[in-house]
Amino acid sequence: MTNQENESTYTIGELAREFDITPRSIRFYEEQSLLSPKRTGQNRIYCNKDRVRLKLIMRGKRLGFSLAEIKNLFELYDSNPNSSVQLETMLQLTEQKRAVLRQQLDDIQMLMNELDEVETRCREELADLQRGE
Repeated sequence: MTNQENESTYTIGELAREFDITPRSIRFYEEQSLLSPKRTGQNRIYCNKDRVRLKLIMRGKRLGFSLAEIKNLFELYDSNPNSSVQLETMLQLTEQKRAVLRQQLDDIQMLMNELDEVETRCREELADLQRGE
């Protein structure tokens, strides 16, 4: 981390190590207009805003948000940082993700129940075979 005009800056390698991702991933986020580092020749110089956005990208991905959804939230924030629209959009996306996860959880529980039934039948049949029935 270097100081330039009293603002912390970061190299692509520093951010890659901090977030345990590849520099290629960071460049991809840049290509998707999620990050906008300054350039000094061929070198990218990331500011604290880029670092915060990278942290939000990683959190959003972990929560199941698409890059398009993350980009939309960034655009809403950029157009009006104190916008209730951004918060309402985030609440809608959160509820959508919860609904998908609830459905997946129900599906997994149903599969677990089916596996339990198959396992029980197999054990009963195996026990019958071992008793010579």
